[in-house]
Amino acid sequence: MCGIIGMVAKQAVNQSLYDGLTVLQHRGQDAAGIMTCEGDRMYMRKDNGLVRDVFHTRHMLRLPGKMGIGHVRYPTAGCASSAEAQPFYVNSPFGIALAHNGNLTNAADLKRELFVSDRRHINTNSDSEILLNVFAHELQNQGTLDLTPDDIFAAVSAAHRRCQGAYAVVGMITGRGIFAFRDPYGIRPVAFGKRHTDKGTEYLIASESVAIDVLGFELVRDLAPGEAIYIDDDGELHTRQCADKTVLSPCIFEHVYFARPDSLIDGVSVYKARLRMGDYLARKIMRDWPEHDIDVVLPIPDTSRTSALQLSYTLGVKYSEGFIKNRYIGRTFIMPGQKQRKKSVHQKLNAIELEFRGKNVLLVDDSIVRGTTSQQIIQMAREAGANKVYFASAAPPVRYPNVYGIDMPAASELIGHGRDEAQIASEIGADKLIYQDLSDLIEAVKKKVPSIKQFDTSVFDGKYVTGDVSEAYLQHIESLRNDKTRKQDFNNDGEVVEMRNNV
Repeated sequence: MCGIIGMVAKQAVNQSLYDGLTVLQHRGQDAAGIMTCEGDRMYMRKDNGLVRDVFHTRHMLRLPGKMGIGHVRYPTAGCASSAEAQPFYVNSPFGIALAHNGNLTNAADLKRELFVSDRRHINTNSDSEILLNVFAHELQNQGTLDLTPDDIFAAVSAAHRRCQGAYAVVGMITGRGIFAFRDPYGIRPVAFGKRHTDKGTEYLIASESVAIDVLGFELVRDLAPGEAIYIDDDGELHTRQCADKTVLSPCIFEHVYFARPDSLIDGVSVYKARLRMGDYLARKIMRDWPEHDIDVVLPIPDTSRTSALQLSYTLGVKYSEGFIKNRYIGRTFIMPGQKQRKKSVHQKLNAIELEFRGKNVLLVDDSIVRGTTSQQIIQMAREAGANKVYFASAAPPVRYPNVYGIDMPAASELIGHGRDEAQIASEIGADKLIYQDLSDLIEAVKKKVPSIKQFDTSVFDGKYVTGDVSEAYLQHIESLRNDKTRKQDFNNDGEVVEMRNNV
């Protein structure tokens, strides 16, 4: 998962882009980058690390200009090279920079096409560079130096025809303006906002509305599936639908885990959706386990807090905080190697013994992916003196790999793959395991926005909305994402010999 941001303003944008990226830091902690434009020159700083570590005062002073784009990234299948940090840049035509959140499912085919037909060289293992070169080639095909919005939208339309998968994109053309577009299924989120100043209107594009709010912009709306927007350097906004066939199918896992609770995605409040997840989960417990003996509901911080609080309220059971989180440890399901993940769980969480001793506790998490974290946390609860340890997931079992930009494990490493709920409970050591029903999860997210007819729920049901995901592709993903491959990649100092999908 990644975060993207772009801005056209009447003043220097470097500080605003930095602030926006810090707000989007939850979407990627591996690398960060900013590229700005002043006149006919672009300026860039990118490197591995958190936003606060990548950008120092000396770097900010070297990022002049009133428009720019930025990106935060988390590591893909073992690739830790700073060469994969974004934005990417090509100098023909015009000079184009691009940042991307998502994954192209036909990246390998596109890479061959770019070399054989388009005569373009790809210098990294990121599909974001592929997407940039596809767009640049199509823009060059417009055959004009007098660039117009029509030319940009024509290039986006051509990119839609060539690219498959999920992509939310922000880009910048030297001295011309900033553009953004979203795949025809709207799988990955992107929105834009505006604010009025005494010098004119400024625009901001971001993965989540929270960045728009924090920077003092008014949220205009999300980009529609297949839509592109272009803001020229004079601050004039142009929009157009650039795809022939669109079906809004946003990734439901954004609401389960990735997005900040204070964001709105496609009109849905992430916070309210998580409240409803807790409500539906409590109703399932009352329906299927009316004689439960739960003494206290304890969230596994931080994402599950909202759902756990509402679950306890609906269930009529005490809510308490049982774990204290060290906020300086990264997300464990994307860490390389099982040994490192187990170690990081104990570094990340510490139990408050008084909340566990002699009690039947219900631990609530947003989801269960590998099961490593869940297993370790349940063991911690027992060591703290819990009588019985029950476990609830605000999401259904994760049984299938994600191919649309979330670098989840290989299917064989998902604890839900090929196991029923009783087997999963036994594997993680829970006395009882309660999963959210998929129908309830869907209803919880779309309840207040009936215009959303479907979601990408592929990690739960194996149904990939783009319709182009073959068994061969899934096997390829399996070979790239298993722990053995990851270990080898990291032992080689991040050098990757096969295409790695960007997230």
